[in-house]
Amino acid sequence: MLTAKEHIYSLFFNPILIACIFSWFSAQFIKTVIKLFSGKVHTLQELFELLLWRTGSMPSSHASLVACLCTAIGFHSGFDSDVFILALGFYLVTIRDAVGVRRANGIQASVLNILGKKLNEKGIVEFKPIKEVQGHTPMEVIIGSLLGFVNGLAFSVL
Repeated sequence: MLTAKEHIYSLFFNPILIACIFSWFSAQFIKTVIKLFSGKVHTLQELFELLLWRTGSMPSSHASLVACLCTAIGFHSGFDSDVFILALGFYLVTIRDAVGVRRANGIQASVLNILGKKLNEKGIVEFKPIKEVQGHTPMEVIIGSLLGFVNGLAFSVL
Protein backbone atom coordinates (compact mmCIF):
# COMPACT_ATOMS: atom_id res chain seq x y z
CA MET A 1 0.00 0.00 0.00
CA LEU A 2 1.43 3.37 -1.05
CA THR A 3 1.46 6.34 1.28
CA ALA A 4 0.08 9.74 0.21
CA LYS A 5 3.63 11.00 -0.28
CA GLU A 6 4.44 8.05 -2.54
CA HIS A 7 1.25 8.65 -4.56
CA ILE A 8 2.21 12.29 -5.13
CA TYR A 9 5.78 11.28 -6.02
CA SER A 10 4.55 8.69 -8.53
CA LEU A 11 2.18 11.24 -10.10
CA PHE A 12 4.98 13.73 -10.79
CA PHE A 13 7.14 11.00 -12.30
CA ASN A 14 4.37 9.50 -14.41
CA PRO A 15 5.78 9.14 -17.95
CA ILE A 16 2.49 10.20 -19.57
CA LEU A 17 2.34 13.40 -17.51
CA ILE A 18 6.00 14.16 -18.25
CA ALA A 19 5.39 13.57 -21.98
CA CYS A 20 2.38 15.92 -21.96
CA ILE A 21 4.25 18.67 -20.12
CA PHE A 22 7.21 18.31 -22.49
CA SER A 23 4.92 18.42 -25.52
CA TRP A 24 3.11 21.54 -24.31
CA PHE A 25 6.39 23.27 -23.44
CA SER A 26 8.02 22.35 -26.76
CA ALA A 27 5.05 23.88 -28.64
CA GLN A 28 5.29 27.05 -26.53
CA PHE A 29 9.07 27.17 -27.14
CA ILE A 30 8.67 26.83 -30.93
CA LYS A 31 5.92 29.46 -30.87
CA THR A 32 8.19 31.83 -28.93
CA VAL A 33 11.13 31.31 -31.29
CA ILE A 34 8.90 32.00 -34.33
CA LYS A 35 7.56 35.21 -32.76
CA LEU A 36 11.05 36.24 -31.65
CA PHE A 37 12.56 35.88 -35.13
CA SER A 38 9.60 37.60 -36.78
CA GLY A 39 10.11 40.66 -34.57
CA LYS A 40 6.82 40.33 -32.68
CA VAL A 41 8.38 40.21 -29.21
CA HIS A 42 9.19 43.67 -27.80
CA THR A 43 9.76 43.16 -24.08
CA LEU A 44 11.19 40.56 -21.75
CA GLN A 45 7.78 40.25 -20.10
CA GLU A 46 6.21 39.49 -23.48
CA LEU A 47 8.88 36.84 -24.08
CA PHE A 48 8.13 35.08 -20.79
CA GLU A 49 4.35 35.31 -21.32
CA LEU A 50 4.76 33.71 -24.74
CA LEU A 51 7.03 31.01 -23.40
CA LEU A 52 4.82 30.12 -20.45
CA TRP A 53 1.21 30.92 -21.16
CA ARG A 54 0.08 32.91 -24.21
CA THR A 55 -2.35 31.09 -26.51
CA GLY A 56 -2.81 31.19 -30.26
CA SER A 57 -0.23 31.07 -33.07
CA MET A 58 1.86 28.28 -34.57
CA PRO A 59 1.95 25.53 -33.35
CA SER A 60 -1.07 24.95 -31.15
CA SER A 61 0.11 23.92 -27.69
CA HIS A 62 -3.44 22.75 -26.88
CA ALA A 63 -3.35 20.36 -29.84
CA SER A 64 0.18 19.27 -28.98
CA LEU A 65 -0.72 18.42 -25.40
CA VAL A 66 -3.91 16.48 -26.15
CA ALA A 67 -2.37 14.64 -29.13
CA CYS A 68 0.55 13.62 -26.91
CA LEU A 69 -1.85 12.51 -24.16
CA CYS A 70 -3.88 10.45 -26.61
CA THR A 71 -0.79 8.85 -28.17
CA ALA A 72 0.92 8.06 -24.86
CA ILE A 73 -2.25 6.58 -23.37
CA GLY A 74 -2.76 4.51 -26.52
CA PHE A 75 0.71 3.01 -26.21
CA HIS A 76 0.48 2.59 -22.43
CA SER A 77 -3.05 1.25 -22.03
CA GLY A 78 -3.81 -0.01 -25.53
CA PHE A 79 -5.57 1.61 -28.44
CA ASP A 80 -8.67 -0.44 -27.69
CA SER A 81 -8.86 0.60 -24.02
CA ASP A 82 -11.62 2.70 -22.52
CA VAL A 83 -9.13 5.29 -21.27
CA PHE A 84 -7.74 5.72 -24.81
CA ILE A 85 -11.27 6.29 -26.14
CA LEU A 86 -11.77 8.90 -23.39
CA ALA A 87 -8.47 10.60 -24.38
CA LEU A 88 -9.48 10.51 -28.05
CA GLY A 89 -12.82 12.14 -27.22
CA PHE A 90 -11.00 14.79 -25.18
CA TYR A 91 -8.65 15.38 -28.14
CA LEU A 92 -11.55 15.83 -30.59
CA VAL A 93 -13.43 18.24 -28.31
CA THR A 94 -10.27 20.28 -27.68
CA ILE A 95 -9.44 20.49 -31.40
CA ARG A 96 -13.01 21.44 -32.30
CA ASP A 97 -12.90 24.17 -29.68
CA ALA A 98 -9.50 25.50 -30.83
CA VAL A 99 -10.43 25.69 -34.51
CA GLY A 100 -14.14 26.39 -34.30
CA VAL A 101 -15.53 27.97 -31.18
CA ARG A 102 -12.49 29.97 -29.99
CA ARG A 103 -11.74 31.15 -33.54
CA ALA A 104 -15.33 32.28 -34.07
CA ASN A 105 -15.29 34.10 -30.71
CA GLY A 106 -12.08 35.89 -31.68
CA ILE A 107 -13.53 37.03 -35.00
CA GLN A 108 -16.68 38.26 -33.25
CA ALA A 109 -14.60 40.14 -30.66
CA SER A 110 -12.65 41.83 -33.46
CA VAL A 111 -15.85 42.98 -35.18
CA LEU A 112 -17.33 44.17 -31.86
CA ASN A 113 -14.18 46.20 -31.19
CA ILE A 114 -14.44 47.88 -34.61
CA LEU A 115 -18.12 48.70 -34.06
CA GLY A 116 -17.52 49.84 -30.48
CA LYS A 117 -14.69 52.14 -31.56
CA LYS A 118 -16.88 53.76 -34.26
CA LEU A 119 -19.77 54.23 -31.82
CA ASN A 120 -17.39 55.64 -29.21
CA GLU A 121 -15.93 58.13 -31.74
CA LYS A 122 -19.44 59.36 -32.57
CA GLY A 123 -20.23 59.77 -28.89
CA ILE A 124 -23.12 57.29 -29.05
CA VAL A 125 -21.75 54.88 -26.49
CA GLU A 126 -18.76 54.63 -24.19
CA PHE A 127 -16.80 51.55 -25.22
CA LYS A 128 -13.84 49.71 -23.76
CA PRO A 129 -12.28 47.18 -26.20
CA ILE A 130 -12.64 43.52 -25.34
CA LYS A 131 -9.86 40.94 -25.57
CA GLU A 132 -9.52 39.27 -28.95
CA VAL A 133 -8.44 35.63 -28.63
CA GLN A 134 -8.21 34.32 -32.16
CA GLY A 135 -8.10 30.57 -31.60
CA HIS A 136 -6.14 28.57 -34.16
CA THR A 137 -6.07 28.05 -37.88
CA PRO A 138 -6.39 24.45 -39.08
CA MET A 139 -2.66 24.41 -40.00
CA GLU A 140 -1.63 25.52 -36.48
CA VAL A 141 -3.71 22.65 -35.06
CA ILE A 142 -2.34 20.10 -37.54
CA ILE A 143 1.28 21.05 -36.76
CA GLY A 144 0.55 21.05 -33.01
CA SER A 145 -1.10 17.63 -33.30
CA LEU A 146 1.87 16.23 -35.24
CA LEU A 147 4.26 17.62 -32.63
CA GLY A 148 2.18 16.03 -29.85
CA PHE A 149 2.00 12.72 -31.68
CA VAL A 150 5.79 12.65 -32.17
CA ASN A 151 6.39 13.54 -28.50
CA GLY A 152 3.89 10.91 -27.31
CA LEU A 153 5.48 8.33 -29.59
CA ALA A 154 9.01 9.23 -28.46
CA PHE A 155 8.14 9.06 -24.76
CA SER A 156 6.31 5.77 -25.28
CA VAL A 157 8.87 3.81 -27.28
CA LEU A 158 12.18 5.29 -26.15
